[in-house]
Amino acid sequence: MTAAQGLVLGVLACTLVMFVWGRWRYDIVALLALLVVTVAGLVPAAEAFSGFGHPAVITVAAVLVVSRALLNSGLVDQIAKWIGRVGERPFVQVPVLTLIVALCSGFMNNVGALALLMPVGLRLARKGGYAPSMILMPLAFGSLLGGMMTLIGTPPNVIIATFRGELGGEAFRMFDFAPVGAGVALAGLVFVSLVGWRLLPERKGGAGTEEMFAMEDYLTELSVPEGSALVGKPLGDLGRISETEASAVGLVRGEWRHAAPSPYELVREGDVLVVEADPEELTSVMDATGLELVGSEEEPKRVGQEELGSEEVSVMEAVVNPGGLMEGRTASSLNLRRRFGVNLLGVARHGARVRQRLSQLRLRAGDVLLLQGREDALQEALPTLGCLPLAERSLRIGRPRRILLAVGVFGMALAFAATGLLAVQVAFIAAAVATVLVGLVSLRELYTAIDWPIIVLLGAMIPVGRALETTGAAQLGADGVLALAGGLPPVASLAIVLVGVMFLSDLVNNAAAAVLMAPVAIAIARGLGVSVDPFLMAVAVGASCAFLTPVGHQSNTLVMGPGGYRFGDYWRMGLPLEIIVVAVAVPLIALFWHF
Repeated sequence: MTAAQGLVLGVLACTLVMFVWGRWRYDIVALLALLVVTVAGLVPAAEAFSGFGHPAVITVAAVLVVSRALLNSGLVDQIAKWIGRVGERPFVQVPVLTLIVALCSGFMNNVGALALLMPVGLRLARKGGYAPSMILMPLAFGSLLGGMMTLIGTPPNVIIATFRGELGGEAFRMFDFAPVGAGVALAGLVFVSLVGWRLLPERKGGAGTEEMFAMEDYLTELSVPEGSALVGKPLGDLGRISETEASAVGLVRGEWRHAAPSPYELVREGDVLVVEADPEELTSVMDATGLELVGSEEEPKRVGQEELGSEEVSVMEAVVNPGGLMEGRTASSLNLRRRFGVNLLGVARHGARVRQRLSQLRLRAGDVLLLQGREDALQEALPTLGCLPLAERSLRIGRPRRILLAVGVFGMALAFAATGLLAVQVAFIAAAVATVLVGLVSLRELYTAIDWPIIVLLGAMIPVGRALETTGAAQLGADGVLALAGGLPPVASLAIVLVGVMFLSDLVNNAAAAVLMAPVAIAIARGLGVSVDPFLMAVAVGASCAFLTPVGHQSNTLVMGPGGYRFGDYWRMGLPLEIIVVAVAVPLIALFWHF
């Protein structure tokens, strides 16, 4: 092993450890890896940032914009509305919901498809009287399975297609992934629909907002008597004066009741405040401010969630999206009320309310938040904060003209890319521009629709992947696989590659897994003297099979909180599913992509 090989392998090992550790977000880790290999001279400085102009990066960004246009058109909302008419039992609802999300994920961002259908799944579970844990993980896995079917279904497919093009041949086209991907997806969906969901625990804790948050234990009405220290002070001073985490989330003044008052509203004598505070803090609040309980001391008046809303103000559940603004931040540092006009009433993790003070709580991806505010403020704040609504939304009535327009733009891009008349990145950039010109996507949405951490991850890791190949480190990995397979047929090496990529994708982002393993797969194929196509397909399939952990893919992370799942729950359905994937994918790859 040369010094350059040892260095690049050491950098990759540290990168993988930091990906799994999760202390820093994966895009920052990828940039650090890129800087190290560039400073070390393994990547020429002139090529250090060439990955950001790579066709795979451009295609992924464009597909995300086109996916937003499909969502805005109302097309998928109409599909979701139809799903609500199916039967009330999970053995009917799980197959229908997983099939729909898989089909949507084949042609749009799989996280976007999951985010849209997750509220539908929650409503169906509550209506059917069973725990959401029985349906949300199948929904997440269905979004991953569906992404295997087309070039644009998932970033790893785009990456693998461009790797093939860089080898001097023609890049994989739109439906080249379908013979293997559709077969694997079908087998996986059959298992998930008939058997898999029955293996999952019934986590009653994630069944509903009332059970998770029990807000009546934290919301109390307090009156403002003459001489209170709060009279004439802004509502926002309640926590400062009492030196607690208490906050006023409601105000009653005579006949006027405001469910989400401004923190700058001055308190008057005779006001009644709806105060959110832990039972232990309530005494401190009353002692410091002079506020009095509404009702007897033995039986203070408690306030339920239904009393926090009004015609304009609502209470909404939302889940923290991986890579969003809220991930890794403490709740108080976000200053939600002043910046966004939103109150954070509670946080639930794994289906149970977190009892820790909100100011000290560092939010995680998958946490379920209970937010209160004006409906327009909530709708504007959630995308900025990186949250996905879980409460059922009123479905947009899709106007036929807009649906047809969105489908037409998408269909044209699909046709040009599938026939090879335009390169896929050119076809979908044209489609993204068209969606803006015809009003399907606003200029603001154009940029918010793009998952920038993924774009930075890809742009940074592509040159690192090239360093893996140019230093010969990829060949070292290939030699190890060949030695492990011994004198067995190439299909044995193919299976080893598939299982190895699947394991890696369970630990790190699937796009990173594809970037790192594609050079190794190419070196293995060359070492065997066979076509690289089967091995590239194995990497594509394996990178989309992050079924064992909640951290391998955003879809898995998003359902963890609402479903009340624990880390080990993913093995229950994920392990047999990965075995089925290997059993189906290896023969299909060998059949359709000859060695």
